[in-house]
Amino acid sequence: MTRVLALTLAATMALAGTAQAHGPVRLKLTLEQKLDATPDEVWAAIGKFDDMSWHPAIARTEITGDGSTDQPEKSERVLHLKAESGDPTITEVLSKWQPEKRCYAYRIEKVEVSVLPVTNYASTLCVKDEGGKALVSWKGGFYRGYPNNEPPPELNDEAAIQAVTGVYQVGLDALAERFGKAE
Repeated sequence: MTRVLALTLAATMALAGTAQAHGPVRLKLTLEQKLDATPDEVWAAIGKFDDMSWHPAIARTEITGDGSTDQPEKSERVLHLKAESGDPTITEVLSKWQPEKRCYAYRIEKVEVSVLPVTNYASTLCVKDEGGKALVSWKGGFYRGYPNNEPPPELNDEAAIQAVTGVYQVGLDALAERFGKAE
């Protein structure tokens, strides 16, 4: 009996060690902000995939895909970021469009990890009704910018979480400034 227990423990430890050697795990992040505005007012400001002018980090949004108002799921946008030099961009594709729920989902198709240290990024941006006030929920799932083991500090899990948190927080803070925070 003791030998079976020892073999089981050894096998479990070997599998645990193997699981850690497979590289990064998918990171998840959700930030929310309740605003002193109706959900429809907030959705009118942020619910257009072709317009990210409400976010302070975005200089302009360019639509480049085959999307239209009839088939918005095929929309692709290039976000031109505000920067002191160059023209850093993020290319995103709309993957789910649910205006009746005040929600859309998208994924990043192209970004330099020096701009945003993530890979395989997907996100949803939704406006929910919470007692007549808008609750903006921004959720993302992604991997760090360096897909292998032992990433450099600027491309590790912490850097990815910090960068995405910064993007979401700056956007939510801008909305709170525009509409006011709800109690």
